[in-house]
Amino acid sequence: MRAKDIRAKAGEEPITMLTAYDAPTAELVDEAGIDMILVGDSVGNVKLGHDSTLPVTVDQMADHTAAVARATDDAMVIADMPFLSIGADEADAIENCGRMLKEADADAVKLECGPHTVDLTRRLTRLGIPVQAHLGLTPQRENETGLFRQGTDPEAARRILDLAREHEAAGAFSLVLEHVPANLAKEVTDALSIPTIGIGAGPDCDGQVLVIDEVTGLSEGTAPFSKAFGDVRSEMQEAISSYAEAVETGEFPAEEHSHYEEEVDDIY
Repeated sequence: MRAKDIRAKAGEEPITMLTAYDAPTAELVDEAGIDMILVGDSVGNVKLGHDSTLPVTVDQMADHTAAVARATDDAMVIADMPFLSIGADEADAIENCGRMLKEADADAVKLECGPHTVDLTRRLTRLGIPVQAHLGLTPQRENETGLFRQGTDPEAARRILDLAREHEAAGAFSLVLEHVPANLAKEVTDALSIPTIGIGAGPDCDGQVLVIDEVTGLSEGTAPFSKAFGDVRSEMQEAISSYAEAVETGEFPAEEHSHYEEEVDDIY
């Protein structure tokens, strides 16, 4: 799956997207026929124990992206560019984004966007680096905006719509809309020819994305706009408890889990 394939799906068929941060998970997501795998900087708070995405480094994103790419055959792999990897210096931003394709085998990068990323999007796409834009709630700006619904007044909604159009014109192949009113997401979707991918943005986007740990029920809870489609957490708890009990009672390892060599019986 490439950027042109995703772009062609706009208005034609629903687009599916999930996060993954490691090879085993990516393999399962890919086998399920998901269109895009986002290696999100959410790895910081979902997998690495941080309270936010802000501590995640470019090297960490490259490592996790490479792991996902190695296990993926069909889905488009998108590397999320972490806090301060873009925006300060254009040359550094291009190098950081380029690493994701050259070293980590990503198919595209995702940028948390604002007015400062329009020219960068244009430059990256001209260099052959596909860009997925991201507007609405942008967690890397949580110290400024908080983790609240965005675009809730006419002025803020207009800014999102205008920025969406600007990033489309700059060459972005798709746009993530996070935690915005559903009617605003519909307006943006109708205004663009590239597909919109919603997360907490209602049913009228061209596609949807969620965090894999919430979808599988591995996390303790879910965001108000998310849903658990399984209960992996309970399954893991039961398996781990069963293992501990089996070791403590002597049931594991059993005879079939052990190997013996007659030649070492008389070494003492």
